[in-house]
Amino acid sequence: MRPITIKQIVEITGGTLLCGNEMETIQDFCIDSRKMAKDMLFVPIIGERVDGHQFIESALKNGGATLTQQHEEKEDIHPWIRVENTIEAMQKIAKWYRMQMKFPVVAITGSVGKTTTREMVTRALEAKYTVFHTEGNYNSQAGVPLTIARMTGEEEVAVLEAGMSQFGEMSALEEMIRPDIAVFTNIGVAHIENLGTQDNICKEKMELAKHITEKGAIVLNGDDPILMAHKEQLKGTIITYGTGKDCDYRATNIRIEQGKTKFTCSYQGESFEITMDVLGEHNVLNALSAFAVSGWLEIPMEQVCHQFEAFEGTRQKIYSLKDYTIIDDTYNASPDSMKASIRVLSEIPCNGRRIAVLADMLELGEKTEQYHREVGAFLAENNIEELYTYGTLSAYLLEEAKKTNSTIKGKSFMDREQLLSFLKGHIQKGDCMLLKGSNGMKLSEISKQFVG
Repeated sequence: MRPITIKQIVEITGGTLLCGNEMETIQDFCIDSRKMAKDMLFVPIIGERVDGHQFIESALKNGGATLTQQHEEKEDIHPWIRVENTIEAMQKIAKWYRMQMKFPVVAITGSVGKTTTREMVTRALEAKYTVFHTEGNYNSQAGVPLTIARMTGEEEVAVLEAGMSQFGEMSALEEMIRPDIAVFTNIGVAHIENLGTQDNICKEKMELAKHITEKGAIVLNGDDPILMAHKEQLKGTIITYGTGKDCDYRATNIRIEQGKTKFTCSYQGESFEITMDVLGEHNVLNALSAFAVSGWLEIPMEQVCHQFEAFEGTRQKIYSLKDYTIIDDTYNASPDSMKASIRVLSEIPCNGRRIAVLADMLELGEKTEQYHREVGAFLAENNIEELYTYGTLSAYLLEEAKKTNSTIKGKSFMDREQLLSFLKGHIQKGDCMLLKGSNGMKLSEISKQFVG
């Protein structure tokens, strides 16, 4: 962040300076008192278990300034700024700071694939531009302001990720990000417990595009029926991508060769052969969105092609070890992402058994059992020999898989350590094993035992 004075922060937030020098400057936000520095503004967040206000004193030992919504007066050499709500105040500052940036901003949302799409769009744009992008999973109400604060103004384009789980959250993110290009990956059932229906999820996510100007563009997954059903509510230039004949950017001849994904990308009569070092049709769609964004920003397609040849991504990791292959996709799970990972396991070259280790999918609402059974039936129709599940919900998945395909071997576990012990004694040379589940199920702890 470029230096901003305490006086400016007070004006932007509508707050009150309780003490300290109004001409001091800050250059970043901090929400973790242990990482506080003298040029930072501490933002105490009130969480379900912890109130960040109790850490203000320790944060200010390193200097800097702080927001507060719990103090009416204070005497200190460090600036204390009284605001109505600390998170909302941070968002107001981020919104103001974003408007000082004059380069184009790309925002990415969707139920599945946001992070990989953001990584692919970033990689594509780096063929021509200096690109700023979201790091990690900083795509939330607190994460987006932290991300925006790290812009310097020297970038040529930014790629930001926007995630939501409740009504009203996307509108707040859009007000901060103000994208010139909005990318929608798909509409699944993640967070349907809070939003009720997929139509509601779609309407909420489309808030991201409400201020797109004539110079901007909206990039939609043309293979997603819900996005297509709601596209009429969008204003501005719409670019579609997918495998359908009507998509602007279209993928055909998708195949796996020598452990790599290959396909033909066509746009306005031109076609290019693409090779990627990641597997799965879902990653083909993610790449197509990157072609659409880079095309809008006037990067020749042939330059973008080279950017994907060594692309690996950070979410789904494939480890080709000495004796077997591990597909670590333990970061999160929804029905759509489960199916995508199952396809990858089914397609990956394998000299032994294809083994799926799947844990519960959380926050799916009243249709939770149905969604698990749907994934089980889907798995049974793919080229997978064995299925082991962890958790009470994924037991439905195993039950449905066996009902659909009686040749599938499997067992349900309720204890993670017992599952780990079984897998260590069961896996053999040549096997390929997928680990996938919601982050709260902590299958990553099992993955670490195999890949280190």
